[in-house]
Parts: sequence; C-alpha cells; structure tokens
Amino acid sequence: MIRHIRHAAAFCLLLLVALLVNAARVQVFEADELDDNPANRRTTIARYDQPRGDILVGGRSVTGSKDTGDQLAYERTYRNGPLYAPVTGYASQTYGTTLIENAEDGILSGTDSLLAPLPLWNDITRGRQPGGDVVTTIKDSVQRAAYEGLGGRRGAVAAVDPTSGEVLALVSTPSYDPGRLSGTGSSVTDAWRELNASGSQPMLNRAIRQTYPPGSTFKIVTAAAALDAEVVTDPDAETDTPSPYVLPGTSTTLPNEARGCEQASLAEAIRVSCNTVMAHLGVEVGLDGMVEAVGRFGFNDTELKIPSRVAKSNFDTEMSDDQLALSSIGQFDTTATPLQMAMVASAVANGGDLMYPHLVDRTTTQRGSTVRTTGSRSYHRAMNPMTAMRLRQMMIDVVQDGTGANAAIDGVTVGGKTGTAQHGIDNSGTPYAWFISWAQAPDTGRPAVAVAVVVEDASADRADISGGGSAAPIARSVMEAALED
Repeated sequence: MIRHIRHAAAFCLLLLVALLVNAARVQVFEADELDDNPANRRTTIARYDQPRGDILVGGRSVTGSKDTGDQLAYERTYRNGPLYAPVTGYASQTYGTTLIENAEDGILSGTDSLLAPLPLWNDITRGRQPGGDVVTTIKDSVQRAAYEGLGGRRGAVAAVDPTSGEVLALVSTPSYDPGRLSGTGSSVTDAWRELNASGSQPMLNRAIRQTYPPGSTFKIVTAAAALDAEVVTDPDAETDTPSPYVLPGTSTTLPNEARGCEQASLAEAIRVSCNTVMAHLGVEVGLDGMVEAVGRFGFNDTELKIPSRVAKSNFDTEMSDDQLALSSIGQFDTTATPLQMAMVASAVANGGDLMYPHLVDRTTTQRGSTVRTTGSRSYHRAMNPMTAMRLRQMMIDVVQDGTGANAAIDGVTVGGKTGTAQHGIDNSGTPYAWFISWAQAPDTGRPAVAVAVVVEDASADRADISGGGSAAPIARSVMEAALED
C-alpha cells in the first residue's frame, strides 16, 4: 500500500513540476507574444486606463485626456486640433497613432523604460509609469502665421532655425481635427471614412510626407554645386549659355520666362530665374557631381526623421544629359518636401552648415524632470562657406531687386528664391507656387529663420499663380512672426 502511495505522490510531483514549467514558459518566454496578440483585450484596456502624457508648444499643452467612463477609459483630446495636426498626428483607440503621437508613444503612454525609477523596473513589475510629456520646438506665433497665411488652400509651410535645426512651424492645409478619431464607435469610423474619401486629403501631411517638383527653388542647389565644383568661379561673369538652349541630345528647346538670359551670369540667372543658364550649369557639373551635391542637402535620404519619418526627396542617380538639365531646374523626376526646401534655405543662411532638423526639444516625466534631450547637431556640410556667402547675396538680390520682392521686410535682411513648378501630363496641371527664404534681424550675427512655402492652389488661374505672388507673402508673414518671437 505504501508503495502505491509513493508512486502516486511521485506522479503528482511530476505533474506539479510540469505545471510550473508550463506556467514559466507562458509567463516568461511567451509573455511578449501573448501581450501582442490582437485577441488579448487586457493589453488594450491597460493602455487606456490612465491619462496619456501631453505634447507641448511654447510651454502649453496642445493635447489632453478625458475620462469617458468606458472600458477604454481615457480618450485623447486636442486643443486647436487642425492647427497642430501636422505636428501631433492622432492617437486613436481605433486607428492607432501617427507623427509625434507615434514616434514618442513610449513616453506619452508611460511604457518607456526611461520613465521608470530603476532599470528594468517595468520589465520586473510588468507595469508602467504615468505618461510623460513631449516638449516640441514649435513656436505658436510662427505656426499660426503659416496656417493663417495658407488660408485653407492646399499647401504647406516648413520653418526651421538655421543655426539649431529646430523646426519652428510645420503646417499642412487643408487640415483636420485629430480629436474626431480619438475614441471608438460609429462617429469615429464615419469620420475616418469621410476624411479618407475627401479629395483635399486633409490627413496628408504635405509638409513632410508629400513631395513636389521644386521648380526654380532648386536652382539654389544647382548654383551651390556649380560654385563648389568651380564650374563657375565668378558669379558675376557671363556664362557660355546659348539662347535658345537645346537640351543635350535632343531637338527640344528649353524656354525662359525671364528676358536677357543669353550668356547671363550665375548671379543674374538666380535673380531673374533663367532656366537655360541653370540647366546648362547642371550638365556642366555632371551627373556624379550633382548627385553628390544634392545628397549634402538631404536629397535621396530615406532615413530622415524629426522624429516622425520624412518622405525621401528625390534626385535621380541615373539619367541622360537632357534629363539632367531638366532635373537641375527642379523638373523631370526631381521632387522635394517643403521641409527639404527649408533645409536648402537654412544651409545657405547658416554659412553652408546644414543642421539636422528636429521637432522635439526634450521629453520629460509627468513631474517635469528631463528624460531625454534632442540637442543640435550638424547634418552635413552642404557647401563651401564661400559658396554660401555668395548664395546669400544672390538670394538677397532676388528679394531686393528680383522676383521675390513680396518677401521684403523693412530693416531686415531677407534672402529668397521663387519657383513655379509645372506638373501633370504635358504640364497641364496648375503650377505649384514655391518660395524659399531666410531672414536675419539687424545687429544680429545669426539668421532667425528659414522658410519654405508651397501652394498647390488648384482653383487658381494658371496665369495668376507664381512663387512670388502666391507663396512669398506667406513666407514674409512667417518670417515676421519668427523675428518678433
């Protein structure tokens, strides 16, 4: 009898060990997989059982959280949602997160290990801390000036501090209220369906996720390449550009909107925006030289983040000379985000040193203790300092005595470049109006802001749209706000 009891006890012990091993397997080795299982409702409930941290602009929260009393307790709220949507993105219980809400989700949701009081604390306790805050670099007055300047037209504005890389404004219009997507239920799904079906694409972040042909604003990049490669050694000397200029290897003549472009100097070609001179110089620099030059400005970079992902601005690495000529004036397959073109203006303003753009200044705990700071860092030496100095003067001439007069600000040094980019089949679409610029207050040793504006303005008459007419006044308002801040 005792022998049978021993056998039964041994069997029970074996079952107990097997049970403990299985429990350890589930709780330790398969925990992450089970947590991530879509059928695990507890993870979702836990995610929304406390308020989310806030996103701050100028020391004030532009987000919040409200207790709904439902199973998914805390729902995201937004102050001035359409104004800041291109910065914050949305945090939806139904559709997930985008932009800063996504890039800084660990801090905002309280799951980031840096918020824990001790290393591995969250892993051991399988808990989380109160949501931390994200302090942005956005300046409210600059953001508002850009938003109001666009006036609901399709377009975007990006403004950066050339010496630090801080993003001062990031606007995309038409916009939307991300609060409409925060919760669950039919109102949220209806809003999602409506926003995605809209022809104006209000949820498209045109400032960092949409690329456009940059048109003549790209001539600043081509000019930098020509000066650095010493294809041009004297910006005021005549070039050997014929008029009419026939695209290499073709019988196609490249037209000019401006007059007096035959053999015009580089400085004059920038001031009045000669297509022929800049296309010719791009070909003389050569494909390899142009690809290297554009890369220093950020083109073809697929890894750029601010911390939200930025769409790649494109300059083809393989093309014929006629395609290179068109690419060198911002046409053919050359495309850029507004942020990219703000970076171009920034590099010129900052003596050739392009700073890495960033939208988040620092992240903090709920009580305000700093968790992580972004800091300023150089992205690339975009051009030789002497080249930058020459281009600064050329851009100043554009505003003082060229196509960018509408961007002038009394008593302030302003440099700019207009652009009218053609698009559509046989260029049938309404041209995009571009303007890039920078401003420096008197008696200061540093530029205050660099700006890029693009206006799609599909409803405008073709003859009425231009970078100088449609986009430059918006840039001026943005620069004025940055100078006053």
